[in-house]
Amino acid sequence: MAFSHPSGQRHFVAQLTGVGVSLGGRPILRDIDFTLEPGQVVGVAGPNGSGKTTLARVFATLLPIDRGWGSVLRATLGSNETSEIRTRIGLISHQPALIGQLTLEENLIHVARLSGIEEGRVRRALEVVGLDAAAERRVDACSFGMRRRAEIAHLLLTKPDLLLLDEAASGLDEPAQLLIDALLDGVRGRGGGAVVVSHDRRQLEGRCDVVMAIRSGELSV
Repeated sequence: MAFSHPSGQRHFVAQLTGVGVSLGGRPILRDIDFTLEPGQVVGVAGPNGSGKTTLARVFATLLPIDRGWGSVLRATLGSNETSEIRTRIGLISHQPALIGQLTLEENLIHVARLSGIEEGRVRRALEVVGLDAAAERRVDACSFGMRRRAEIAHLLLTKPDLLLLDEAASGLDEPAQLLIDALLDGVRGRGGGAVVVSHDRRQLEGRCDVVMAIRSGELSV
C-alpha cells in the first residue's frame, strides 16, 4: 500500500510521520515520528525487544509499514520507488551477511560487480580494514570480527547515502570501532545520513549527533 506525501514537507535523508508496524497482529512500532537531516547521525537506544531492529528494517525498505507515511532517500515507503534506491542503502545488522562458501575477496568482488564498481578497488578496501592478508580465506573459516570488518569494507566500497548500523559495534575491538567511526564520517561528508541502533547508550553518545530512546515501540528524545 502506498502512502501519500504530507503536503509542504521538505526533503530529508529519511522521515517517518505517525508510522506504525505490526507483526502477527502485535504492534511493534507505535506512531513513530522521525527525521534524519543530511549530514546527520542519529542514535536509537533501547533494550532487546523494544523495536530497534524493526525500525532499522523499515529504513532499509525491508519491512512494510501499516500506518502513517515514510520516505527514504526521497522514495515513499510502500511505493515502487523504493526498489530504485536500495543500492544506496547500507545495512550492518546483528549477524554479518556474507556468503560463507566464498572468500572475503570474492564476497566483495560480487558486491562490486552488482554495484558497477571497479574490481581493483576491492583489495584497497580490504587493506583499509586490515584484511588484505586474509583476502583468500573463506568466510566460514573467519572469526566474527573478521566478518564484521569485511562488512565495513563492503560499505567503504559502495559508499551508501543512508547507513544503518544495527548493533554493528558490539563486540568489536578498538581498531574496528575506529572503522565504524570512519564509516559515519564518510556518510556525513557525502551529505547522507546514518541511523545507529544499540542496546548500549554509551556506544551512541559521542558517536551520534542526537540519541533517541525506544521502548515498547515508542520513540522519544
